[in-house]
Amino acid sequence: MKHIEIIRCPVCECDDLMKNGHSLNGTQRWYCKGCRKYFQRSFTNKGCLPEVKEQVIEMATNGSGIRDTARILGISPHTVINEIKKNAIRN
Repeated sequence: MKHIEIIRCPVCECDDLMKNGHSLNGTQRWYCKGCRKYFQRSFTNKGCLPEVKEQVIEMATNGSGIRDTARILGISPHTVINEIKKNAIRN
């Protein structure tokens, strides 16, 4: 008996998806027809995880340094800087 896993969009929780090729490291990419967003289910780079991005912004607003944040989260200082810049542009 096969176990069927239902894949849902992480943005809108819609299950109307279609495959959209592969990323450079070979993981499957998906396209959500509901919110028209592209996503992939697994990340090999820890800095790409949404939870880690949230932690970077939270630590920066609480006064943690770039090197401290990178060391604690196990990501590159460049990733920390880029995420802070992105957040500054959005706000």
